[in-house]
Amino acid sequence: MAVLITRPDQRGEQLADMLNKAGIAAIHLPLFTIEPGAELNDLPNKINQLKSGDYVFAVSRHAVDYAAATLKHTGFHWRSDLHYFTVGQRTAAYFAGQSEQCVAYPLAQESSEGLLALPAMSDLSGKSILILRGNGGREFFAQQAAMRGAEVSCVACYQRMPIAYHHAEQTSLCKRAGVNTIVATSMDILTALMDFVPENEHNWLTGCRLITVSRRIAQFAEQAGWKNVIISPRADNQTLLHTLLQSN
Repeated sequence: MAVLITRPDQRGEQLADMLNKAGIAAIHLPLFTIEPGAELNDLPNKINQLKSGDYVFAVSRHAVDYAAATLKHTGFHWRSDLHYFTVGQRTAAYFAGQSEQCVAYPLAQESSEGLLALPAMSDLSGKSILILRGNGGREFFAQQAAMRGAEVSCVACYQRMPIAYHHAEQTSLCKRAGVNTIVATSMDILTALMDFVPENEHNWLTGCRLITVSRRIAQFAEQAGWKNVIISPRADNQTLLHTLLQSN
């Protein structure tokens, strides 16, 4: 098995290193970098405008990183009278460490759907929810929260910047290396990968085994032509490594 890791930044590098140490060939090919978002300057004011008891939802560790750095730089602090949420255990633990606040997350299903199933989300009348996210991103949670009565606002804390490659050359390199398994941990990564690989190589692409982290992404991949899709229970590197080793 040879694995293509598309996860950006040092987490992608770490997963590739973990696989290589386990005796599995891995190539790290991030398709974009993560940079500070265009709306970070709005963050202190957005947090100040929230009422006591309102909600803050961080969609990822990247959102937490840039938000925490901005608040620290501007002399603001995470308010103790707000409620904080993420969709995953690891992100929740990370957010709690950065903010020194309690952070809730769904135990049963680490997704927007799981978050919306929490009792705290059942009736959002009169609540304001601030979503810390990247540029673009999934609108499902924001739309559902608004339908339940919440006033929703977002801050783009980070943005994805494409990395310039010679697409056909990099695809050929992956094929020559024997890549037959691909790790794609988000919808953005998967769609970027499909755009990246030349159309005449899509039979090779969808013929690879795909490791992803949610049923939603898996269903999208299957509709795009993948036949062998495995869902990792969590998105952290240790769980992804275990999933890859089990599927080897």
